[in-house]
Amino acid sequence: MNDLEYISIQDLAAAFPEHYHETFCISLIRSGTEAIRMDGKTLYGEAGSITITNPYEVHANPLADPGIKLDFDTVYIPQEVMKYLFGGKNVTFHQRKIEDRNTGKWFEILKQSLAIRHTENIRVALNGFADALYPFAVEKEGEYSELAPASLNDAVDFIHANITANLSLEEIARVVNCNKYGFAKKFRVSTGMSPMHYVLMKKIFSGKQQITAHSRLTQIAYDYGLTFPGRLSVL
Repeated sequence: MNDLEYISIQDLAAAFPEHYHETFCISLIRSGTEAIRMDGKTLYGEAGSITITNPYEVHANPLADPGIKLDFDTVYIPQEVMKYLFGGKNVTFHQRKIEDRNTGKWFEILKQSLAIRHTENIRVALNGFADALYPFAVEKEGEYSELAPASLNDAVDFIHANITANLSLEEIARVVNCNKYGFAKKFRVSTGMSPMHYVLMKKIFSGKQQITAHSRLTQIAYDYGLTFPGRLSVL
């Protein structure tokens, strides 16, 4: 259960360019409207709805309305965990927006269980959440496959090993003996996001692991070089 991730975003006022997640990315929209652009179409998730992206689906999150701040919670469920919850079957979600009270209820229970890190509660909540998601899931043929080629593993390892550093594009590109422009292009083609957005994403999740009951969030943000247009709380 330790590989589950949960974040809460408040007052988000910045768009996210194309990227992908290695996990199922499941969000409950609290207020405002989330926009997901994928395959030339834009999906809008209003307050109270749940949105889902499958692993390795390249998508962007433009601002639905620049004048309205967006609040949402997101749970990241690894594909191996989802497969276990669905009886060993690979599943995918074609319906990316869910408006269902029962699913929302189990999302809340799972979120609260993750917040207190109670293993048994998480197990029960995960099974309940999977049951609620069952009507919206379809079986997928084959496994999900990673987009990033093996040639970029050294660069990714370097980022992880130096995640608190003020990394530059040039510095990362040197690891794979490539000029920064060629590296940035190859990285985006392979992963769906720019190298620096990947660094930002990993900083957020790495910083999250440092939070304790006595942590100073501003110090952790400073240590990781993180600044945000809104307020970020990571549980």
